[in-house]
Amino acid sequence: MVSWRRRPRPGLARLWCLCCLVLGCWRGALGCPASCNCSSWRIWCTESSPGIASFPVPQRSAEGDNVTEIYIANQENLKSINDNEVGYYVGLKNLTVVDSGLRFVSRQAFVKNVNLQYINLSRNNLSSLSKKPFHHLGLSDLILVDNPFKCSCEIMWIKKFQETKSYTETQDLYCTDENNKRTALLDMKVPNCDLPSANLSNYNITVVEGKSITLYCDTTGGPPPNVSWVVTNLVSNHESDTNKNPASLTIKNVSSMDSGLSISCVAENIVGEYQASAELTVFFAPNITFIESPTPDHHWCIPFTVKGNPKPTLQWFYEGAVLNESEYICTKIHVINQSEYHGCLQLDNPTHLNNGAYTLLAKNDYGEDEKRVDAHFMSVPGDGSGPILDPDVYEYETTPNDLGDATNNSNQITSTDVSNKENEDSITVYVVVGIAALVCTGLVITLIILKFGRHSKFGMKVHGEVKGVGLVDQIWLSLQDCDNEG
Repeated sequence: MVSWRRRPRPGLARLWCLCCLVLGCWRGALGCPASCNCSSWRIWCTESSPGIASFPVPQRSAEGDNVTEIYIANQENLKSINDNEVGYYVGLKNLTVVDSGLRFVSRQAFVKNVNLQYINLSRNNLSSLSKKPFHHLGLSDLILVDNPFKCSCEIMWIKKFQETKSYTETQDLYCTDENNKRTALLDMKVPNCDLPSANLSNYNITVVEGKSITLYCDTTGGPPPNVSWVVTNLVSNHESDTNKNPASLTIKNVSSMDSGLSISCVAENIVGEYQASAELTVFFAPNITFIESPTPDHHWCIPFTVKGNPKPTLQWFYEGAVLNESEYICTKIHVINQSEYHGCLQLDNPTHLNNGAYTLLAKNDYGEDEKRVDAHFMSVPGDGSGPILDPDVYEYETTPNDLGDATNNSNQITSTDVSNKENEDSITVYVVVGIAALVCTGLVITLIILKFGRHSKFGMKVHGEVKGVGLVDQIWLSLQDCDNEG
């Protein structure tokens, strides 16, 4: 009997070699230490020998973009997390450093890791921990159990952080006071250690364009907080003084472009921070920044853009006379952006009688502005140039005029006057077309009778078989036959 031995399949061996090669490539590409295992999305360092003494960083910054999890444990020689070390992993979501010798976390350690959601620094040698590395992160979990914290104002923020979370019963955090007494962190009391507060002199700032205004921010807290102003996108010239309490912010020659802007005063100390905000409202005269010749858009539209605060009233003039708006000619506002209004004067089926100069007047308590545009909807009939065709029909959403009724009954030209003339012309056209249709119908019926009728009620015969004779000649022959028979 011949015995058979199954040989190892080369396919599995090759697959195993390929996997080892890929893992080896990732390990080398990320600069993976000997005590770690690295992949394209994860770094795992748990071997205590030889261990790591610094946070692992990739050889090239782009190679860490896809890493979302880093797990480090049993690394007694890892003492600190320094500036920019974790910043190589911009996509990092979960960070764990446990059962290690960690003593210090830099204030700039996580400045680039805005995606961080989970941090576990349990069972290390942290005696103090600043809030600064974490204040910009939207953490769902920050686990710090079994660290030898010293009771101080610098870790008061951890107590405040725990008080806002629902899992406080699962984290038994303790600190040691100056008498080496172990105290639960939630029971820790430190004199002159409080969250800061900030109060503004005005929370609704109103100012006329071109004027100046000063805002004050009064702060409290222990230790005394640092104060800063957040004036992102502020166009107007401004200067601040944060060395005094209350701190001040002066805005000079206020621009209308800053209307609606939010201004914030931020008070921050080692316990936490507090922000107070105010809204800036700038009053200014209307300014018509855009107006254009009419365009066909389901209805005809004279587009315009006007800025002003408070919102201006709008009035249209046609050839110098007040234009009374109606259902046929009216103002529509499509978009409102802060104090800027985008809309159009909408005209329903205008004719050559609507051609002419249109003037828009915008007015509020601080001034007024006007702009003129020439409109040509249709050529005068008979001038040889032909009419402008009606616009293609398609929907265009409009909203009611948010600027109010701009109607004036004196010295006005109404759209009804134009419409009456249009209606008279339309009736005349309908009558002419109707008469022409009746005449054509009668002629067609007569020809059909003459062509297909064999005998009329007078006994007429149609010589339909005479070759080369037209229809009129056949009718004439039939009439002669009638005379002969008579």
